[in-house]
Amino acid sequence: MKILRLPLLGLGLAALCFSVLAAEPNANAVPYATRDNPEILVLDARDAPRGLMTASMTIPVKPGPFTFVYPKWIPGEHGPTGPLNDISQLKVSANGQALSWHRDQVDMYAFHVDVPAGTSKINVQFTVLMNAPGDVMATPNLFILNWNRVLFYQNDTNSSEVYFKPSIILPKGWSYGTALPGPQQSGNRVDFAEVPLNMLVDSPLDAGIYYKHIELWRQGDAYQMLDIFADKPQDLDIPNSLIAEYKRMTPEALALYSARHWNDYHSLLALSNAVGFQGIEHHQSSDDRAPDNFMTKPDQQLVSGDLLTHEFSHSWNGKYRRPFDLWQPNFQIPEHTELLWVYEGMNQYLGDLLSFRMGIRKPDQYPEYLAMLYAAMATEPGRKTEPLIDTTTAAPYLYEARGAYPEIRRTAGDFYTEGELLWLDVDTIIREKTHGEKSLDTFLHLYAGPPNTGPITKTYTRADIEKLLNEVAPYDWHAFFQKHVYEVADLPPTTELARAGWKLVYTAEPNAFIKAGDGLDNMNNQWYSYGIKIRKDGTVTSVREGSPAWQAGMAPGMQIKAVDGQSYSKDTLNFVLKQAEHSTTPTIFLVKQDGWYKTLDVNYHGGPRYPHLARIPDTTDMLAKIMAPQAGNGM
Repeated sequence: MKILRLPLLGLGLAALCFSVLAAEPNANAVPYATRDNPEILVLDARDAPRGLMTASMTIPVKPGPFTFVYPKWIPGEHGPTGPLNDISQLKVSANGQALSWHRDQVDMYAFHVDVPAGTSKINVQFTVLMNAPGDVMATPNLFILNWNRVLFYQNDTNSSEVYFKPSIILPKGWSYGTALPGPQQSGNRVDFAEVPLNMLVDSPLDAGIYYKHIELWRQGDAYQMLDIFADKPQDLDIPNSLIAEYKRMTPEALALYSARHWNDYHSLLALSNAVGFQGIEHHQSSDDRAPDNFMTKPDQQLVSGDLLTHEFSHSWNGKYRRPFDLWQPNFQIPEHTELLWVYEGMNQYLGDLLSFRMGIRKPDQYPEYLAMLYAAMATEPGRKTEPLIDTTTAAPYLYEARGAYPEIRRTAGDFYTEGELLWLDVDTIIREKTHGEKSLDTFLHLYAGPPNTGPITKTYTRADIEKLLNEVAPYDWHAFFQKHVYEVADLPPTTELARAGWKLVYTAEPNAFIKAGDGLDNMNNQWYSYGIKIRKDGTVTSVREGSPAWQAGMAPGMQIKAVDGQSYSKDTLNFVLKQAEHSTTPTIFLVKQDGWYKTLDVNYHGGPRYPHLARIPDTTDMLAKIMAPQAGNGM
């Protein structure tokens, strides 16, 4: 970065520079937008098929300087991810007259305007740009609406005290799904009831021309809906057997937590190859996005069958119970992400657990899935220097991290995957200490159980978690988490394998979950043999530090053109790999990188190598007990 050196011009310039610095965000301002006088938000989504929306707001104000802000720190995204680049053609007016506005020079999410005397409302309008590389929110046949992307609100106010009256104008013939209350539809316009800003941002809306609304569960006035929107009508041809498994989601979740903290719940699912795979939790809904064949191709459910269950579980773990320093009174105050090893780590375990208990994946498949998780974390070189806590603390930028060698840098995904191993260990310890009478389910009944409530939030600290665990099974939980989360650990939590009656082995038989994932992603995973992951076209995406490929000089971005003199293909490499097991000569890779060709001699002779779990004789299969359905009679 080039530093611009300014001449010393005395105190006047210093004072001027100081005056433009944005104040620290707070939530102390008295909101002008109240329940009786809400901010009116009308979103015209008729141009969504070509990636545009128009957001129009009528914001209550008082005369004088006024600052409105665009949400920056987005709950569930765990970072300052509010897409400022989506704002275009911003206009501000009052009483039909245009007003000048300017963006803050320090806090670029803040916008300033001088409100004329006698003015009680200003009108703010902007065009929403919905699509960017890696952030596609609309296709010709559907769109995903996160309300934080289409609004401004009064600076320094508490989001639970600022009220909105939202409306949306849909493309003709489109349906929608959302947890927002009080919908009143007239033609293609839908008006919703007044809601506080925090509830509005917590209630995404999906819409599309090809859709299915499926009631998964109902008890009195409480219900769960699966609202599916697809790019193609054939992607809604979902097997009845799969719907039957999803209908067990609420019963199994209620058995897990023993109470409910939502009134009605909407699992919003967008099926589109143009929209990236994603899941974002909300209290009474989830924003789920998946490939177009997610509900029609069995391997999609095998590999990613926890998508909806993970986000659903967050209604309890993450929304109802939330880390004390992750909750903030508005969207400009930075979130603190240290306790994501509970929020996301435990939830990764619970979302997977629900998917197996429901039958989306079969309970007897969990050992194979666990072997894949454990092997990935055990062979990650970054763990030798960075503790798991660093990945949660750094989550706001690790979520956005791109580039080569993610296993060396570590990623935000680590506290999900290793979090599952951590909380499985907790579960097995509880079961062992109580001779099977208690489990993590018992802890969850204390943590997020009765009584039933609406969507409210109760915060917790690390000490609260450890205290509740001690009520279930006395143990030095503080030392346990200190070892596995807060200190560098050469291996992920390991003792749960033997405690559960299993051991890790490597064989030539492909791991079923790795094989299915490779098939969906067109990858060749040779992580545990040569030490590389390869795309269909031969491009190396990652190299394991210390592996045979690493020792030979292999690097991400190289494209394998030939193996032992033959043109590269997945089948060719697999054949050569098996042959090398009976040879002492290296495998010769011809690679291309930035227009240059070279050969690399890779000395590996161990044959195909994939992780699995094998039963330890004469032990109890604790994993079978953990993954068994709990709702009774499958309901």
